[in-house]
Amino acid sequence: MTPITSVWATGQQQSRTQRRGRYLPESMKHPGKMLPSIAAQVIDTYTQPGELVIDPMCGIGTTLVEAVHLGRHAAGMEYEEGWAKLAVANLAHARRQGATGFGTVIAGDARGIARLLPDLVSRAALVLTSPPYGSATHGHIRATRDSGEPGIRKWNQRYSRDRANLAHQGLPVLLDGFAQILSGCGELLRPGGVVAMTVRPYRHRGELVDLPGHVQKVAQRAGLVFADRIVCLLCGLGHGKLLNRASFFQLYEARKGRARGLPIHATAHEDLLVFTKPQPLNKTASTVQRAADPT
Repeated sequence: MTPITSVWATGQQQSRTQRRGRYLPESMKHPGKMLPSIAAQVIDTYTQPGELVIDPMCGIGTTLVEAVHLGRHAAGMEYEEGWAKLAVANLAHARRQGATGFGTVIAGDARGIARLLPDLVSRAALVLTSPPYGSATHGHIRATRDSGEPGIRKWNQRYSRDRANLAHQGLPVLLDGFAQILSGCGELLRPGGVVAMTVRPYRHRGELVDLPGHVQKVAQRAGLVFADRIVCLLCGLGHGKLLNRASFFQLYEARKGRARGLPIHATAHEDLLVFTKPQPLNKTASTVQRAADPT
């Protein structure tokens, strides 16, 4: 497959609108959720009904919910037990709404995912996930004009306070852990299966970190073959212009950065990195080659 950069219009509706009624209201508390439209388009593009989709860091279960609604089966792992329980509840909600696929969630460390899910080895058609961006991400924010209280109030901006969570680690440890996760997922993936990851750059102490570039190298070292890089829009398209979907939190952080002289803008897209698991070598051809070898 030759890598071709494409653009997907996945931000035509705001995240809150995409989730309304489809997910339990508590789901909005997670600050690092995958956009449902991205998950749905990836699953529809790279799998067929009845196939298995895995998310090793499933959070509140966006990948799983979209998979079962599309008639696929899904398995997720989540380090934080609270989010894992919410993912289970969201799957139950999807079943009540008529989803035909089946899903399961395990609370655990995805660095050992192949050991924890031995029955799924070589069965998955797709692994869809996103690496952690740090212990604090988007969250919610309210200014004085809205709250009537002085200052800026933030909440739901942290998805983990457990120091063992990869989200709390520096970049080298984070990438090493993610490499272990991808290696384990590779064992669960069938030959020719697809790994897709949403990822975006982030700033650390003012410096821009090219997380997509780092993740691409880690995935290739884990034995995956780079296939495509897709731009998934978080903004909308309409009337000949981009429609801003950035949250007040994101706009506030961008304004703070520009006030410090940093060229920060609200994020308008995520990269979707697509990889494949190589097919095994043709056993017949290799046998013929050995038979012809005089040694």
